[in-house]
Order: sequence, then C-alpha cells, then structure tokens
Amino acid sequence: MAHRTGPSSARRRPLRRLLRLALAFTLLLLLGAGSLLLYLSHKDLPPIPDDLRSRLYDVRGEELAVFSGSGQTRDPVPLNAVSPYLIQATLSIEDRHFYHHAGFDLKGMGRAVLANLESGRRSQGASTLTQQLARNLYLSHEKTWTRKMREAMYTLQIEMKYSKDDILHMYLNEIYYGHGAYGIEAASRMYFGKSASELDLAESALLAGIPKGPTYYSPYAHPDNAKRRQELILSIMADLGKITPEQAKSAKAESLALKPRSEGAAAADPAPYFRDYVASSSASLLGMSVDEMEHSGLRVYTTLDPDKQRAAETAVAQGMAGATGLETALVSVDPRTGYIQAMVGGVQYRTNSYNHALAVTRQPGSSFKPVMYLTALASKEMTGLTVFNSQPTLFHYDHNRKTYQPRNFGDKYLGEITMGQAIAASDNIYAVNTMMKIGTERVIETARKLGIDSPLGNVPSLALGTSPVSPLEMASAFGVIANGGARLPVTAILKIADADGHTLYSAPTPKAEQAVDPAAAYVLTRLMEGVFETGGTGNRVASVLKRPVAGKTGTTDTDAWMVGFTPELATAVWVGYDKGREIATADGRRAAPIFARYTEQALAGVPPKIFPIPQGVVSLYIDPQSGKLATADCPGKKLMAFIAGTEPKDYCPLHGKPAKTSPAGQQAADEEDRSWWSDLKRWWMN
Repeated sequence: MAHRTGPSSARRRPLRRLLRLALAFTLLLLLGAGSLLLYLSHKDLPPIPDDLRSRLYDVRGEELAVFSGSGQTRDPVPLNAVSPYLIQATLSIEDRHFYHHAGFDLKGMGRAVLANLESGRRSQGASTLTQQLARNLYLSHEKTWTRKMREAMYTLQIEMKYSKDDILHMYLNEIYYGHGAYGIEAASRMYFGKSASELDLAESALLAGIPKGPTYYSPYAHPDNAKRRQELILSIMADLGKITPEQAKSAKAESLALKPRSEGAAAADPAPYFRDYVASSSASLLGMSVDEMEHSGLRVYTTLDPDKQRAAETAVAQGMAGATGLETALVSVDPRTGYIQAMVGGVQYRTNSYNHALAVTRQPGSSFKPVMYLTALASKEMTGLTVFNSQPTLFHYDHNRKTYQPRNFGDKYLGEITMGQAIAASDNIYAVNTMMKIGTERVIETARKLGIDSPLGNVPSLALGTSPVSPLEMASAFGVIANGGARLPVTAILKIADADGHTLYSAPTPKAEQAVDPAAAYVLTRLMEGVFETGGTGNRVASVLKRPVAGKTGTTDTDAWMVGFTPELATAVWVGYDKGREIATADGRRAAPIFARYTEQALAGVPPKIFPIPQGVVSLYIDPQSGKLATADCPGKKLMAFIAGTEPKDYCPLHGKPAKTSPAGQQAADEEDRSWWSDLKRWWMN
C-alpha cells in the first residue's frame, strides 16, 4: 500500500527549504566574515602618514618642523605626555565605550541609521575614535557609502593590529584642532602656550570639544560656542563619574588664559615661510611634486639657525606692532658661507602665507644705489670724494630723445656733495649723475655678478631702484659686498636623505667666486657705514647698533627698505602693502628698527668685528672742506679709504703748509708731529 503525504507535510517542505537556505546563507556569511577577518589580519595597512611625512632640520641637525601641507603644524607626543583630563574629556564626548568595543559602537550606529532614514539623507553618524582615526589617516571626509565601507575595513584592521592605547595615541596626535594645529601638543601650545601634559581640567574640556567642529567650536572664532561645548563635556564627565560635580562646577567657572591668536599661531608654526621655501626647493631638486616630497619620509637638513630665526620673528613682531594690513619680510644670509640663517616672509603666516622674502614685485628704491656706487668705484672713474651738484636737474638720455627729472625727498637739495655724503643722505640727484657717468649697462653687469637675476631696466631711473628686486636677492647682493666681493651661492638645503638615511642630495662644497674687486667692496663698505652716522638716513637706529654696520635705506611711495650687513650677516628688511597701497611716513620708518633689533639680537653672543681691510686699499686723512689730503693743521680731518691709485695727491691749501713728503709718509709725519706737539703742550700746562 503506497505511503501518502498529507497536506501538513506538503506545507512543511518550503519551510524546511527556507530554513536550510537561511542556515546555508548564515554559514556562508560567517565563512565570508571569517575569511574577510583573516584576510584583513594578514593584509598590511597603508603606511601611517606620520611615518611618511618629511621633516626639516636646522643647521644644528635638530628637527625643526614636519612637512605636512601649507599651514599645518604637528608635534607628536607619547600618550603619557598628555594630561589625563584631556584623555578623559575626549573619551567622554567622542567615544565613552572606546575600551569595550571592537571598533564600532553598534547602538550608536543603530540610532544614526534611524535618524538618517527619518531625514531621508545621511545626516548623522556614530563614529568611534578608531573610525575617526581610519578616516583621518587614509580617507577623505566625504559622506559616501563607498568611503564608509573602506573606513569599516580600515577600522577593523586598526583594531586587530594595534592596542587600544596605541589607537588613542595615534588619534590624539592626528586629529585636527583648528587654525592649522594637528594633534593635541600643537593645539595645546597654540591655544595655551603649554605642553599637553600641563593642561588642567577646564583647558582639557575646551580642547576636547574642538575636533567636532574646528571652526564652529574655535575659541578664537566662536568663543561662545566653544564655552557651551566645554560646559557640556564637563557635565558629561561628571555624569559618568570621571570627575565630581564640584570639579565640573569649578572648571566651568575658571577663566581661561588663551594666548592671543597671533602669538599662538607663531608659537605653533616654527619658520613656516622658510619651511615652504625649502619644500618647494627640495621638490625641484628631486624632480617630484611638493606633495610627493612632503609625504616621502625625507629628512631635509637646512642652513636655518634657530636662534637667529627667533631673533628675526621677535624683531618683526615688535617692529610691526599696531600695523593693520601692512606686510613685511626679513631674510638674513651669512656672507661667509651663503647660508640662509633666518627668513620671515610676512606678518602672520596664518592669515597670509605668501612669502614676501621671495617677492620680485617690489622696488628697492635707494637701497639699490650701492650696486651702482660699487660699479663707479670699481671703474676707478669715481671715488668717495667725487663731487656732483645736488640741485633740480633735467637729464637727457637715449641720444637726447628722452628726458628724466628726478627729485630729492622733500625737495631738499644739498648743493655740491661727495659720494660719501650722497650715500649717507640718499641724494637722488647725485645718484642719477653717477648713473649717467658710468652707464646703466655696467651697473646691470655688476648686479648680475652680485646675484641679482630679476629684470633690470636699462634707464637712468635704475639708479633710484625702480626695477623690482626680491629681498632675498638684496640680502645676497649685500652679502657679496660684506664678503669682500667674493660671492657664494645662496644655500638653504645642505642635505636630503630618505627614511633609511640614504643621501639623495648633498649641497656642493661652497666655492667663492671673486665677483667684484675686494678693494672696491671695502671702500663702499666704509662709505655705507656713514648711513648710521650723524646726517645719515639710518642714524635714528644708531643707538641700537653696538658694532660696525654698513647699510642703505630705501623708500618709494609703496615700499620701505633697510638692507645692511656686518662681517657675519647680510640682512634685507622690506615693509609695504600687498596691493601697492602707498605707505604712510610712520610705516616707512619701521624697516630700519626691525633691521637694527634683529642684527643686535642675532649677534648677541658674537664680539663686534671691524670689516677686514684687503690689499689694494689706502686709508688717508682728508680735509672735508677742501677734499684734499689733510695737513697737521686741518680741523675735523676724516679718515677715508680709497682704491690704491685713486687717492688724492694734493694737500689741503686752506690750513697750514703742505708737506713735501709722499702721502703715506706725510700721513705718518702728521700723526707723529701731532702726537709730539700734544705731549709738549700737556707737559707745559702741567
């Protein structure tokens, strides 16, 4: 008799098949999940970007900064160098179950999904610290499902490969705290001027609230928002038992001593203009993009002197105090090596990262005149005693087809003056007379020898610095003069090594090239020292300078300059507006004090030195009234330097009788006679 199945059996068959399919699917899902976990556990994570960020070292071989993109500052610290308050505040507001999950907060994710479904868009998230770390290390911040899937895989890998403390350490050193500061140490120093280990409860709660919205919760940009979030965090910490209600109340009432925004940014961002300059130069040397260079784990050893850099930043901060919209640049070079020792490219990098020290759009004004006077002295057609008449003059050039009529500042004309007087007083009429005498072509040739590569106009007004030149070029050119006419290439990078220490680039051994006559360079230097003497345009800062300094001021309607040097440093300072706005007289006087303060502070531990006298120089006492060799009776005689063969041969006929000996012998005789006569008078009076 055949077995017959009933209706109930027939109904159970689809259910069994469904259960089998569900079981098979579950097994496949578990197998797939297990395979994925096994794959992820063996698959290497991409290198942590911090390991690949290139680093900048100063001239002492000490790490100065991390190349991490324009305007970004990072200063990694170990977890035990972070205040426990900051750690607790961060976990309380961002991920209170951090030590108890495997990378995902399932309850929080469920709430976020429901909220997103209700709103019809992906508006909320419940990211754990590990998820945030994965996103910050490896992914963009766009809200797409593809990115979320990749984030989930990276999160699992991070949880499998690192301990919770390691993950927290990486997070606190990676997260963005606003205003260019990445990581808690950079943020702590920027906002409070202290290390992360020194943060108190109130400060910690404030900083822990910033990463949620670095702009919205910025204590600089939106202090009210930052305060409300700080109070929220303190309340949550008290509810979780991390602090007592009394501690929360006290912290909420604490008045926080935030650093001024400008000071905090400067403290958190060492030598940012120099860093960007080196990044660009390194990328060019290695034939890669700046982004590739910054993320290749390179070690870039530079010429920057940290003490001089601090002196430069301090001098700029003091000299530009109270200025609104006004910009500046300072660049300083060691003439003996060509090494860039300090560079400040603007007043505030955070608000304007354009490096004015490299700008080739600003007219140097009268600070360019020494290039012309060096040409005139080297030609031996002129000396420091050559006289021109300082008076309103119409100059004809280009075969008399064109005219040029310069003016002196304030329409002040000095009559017949010497080169020395013209340099000190910055006389424009004398300068153009000199240019007309020696020719623009020879001046341009000298400028090229000094390292000025910017285009220079072949016109008489070149004497007054009408062709734009960068501050770096000016510092380099004056450095050649300071070094006795010997030019060394301007150098910022000494060596570039990869992450394993293999040298990729090494700067050539500096080799000096004698660009101009050493005697001419020295004679010009002595004349330029007069700028800081009575009647000179730099005399108002002479009291600040405690050592021999040569220099030249320069002023146009839109630019103010002070360029000068000692035997150890050649420095250019520029002040002006970015958009060509005319500068006020008071703003035009900022450059010289910046130069003077920097020079003295940068060389604070260096004994004053005179400029070395090269061969081919003759120093003689001159009577200023006659411009002739001084006799023993000439009052107010002045010691002047000349290129041998260009010195005066005749003696002053106005005071006493000329001697019959040679100039050198007469000078010695004059000194001996004066000494004998002084001794006799002193003996007789006593």
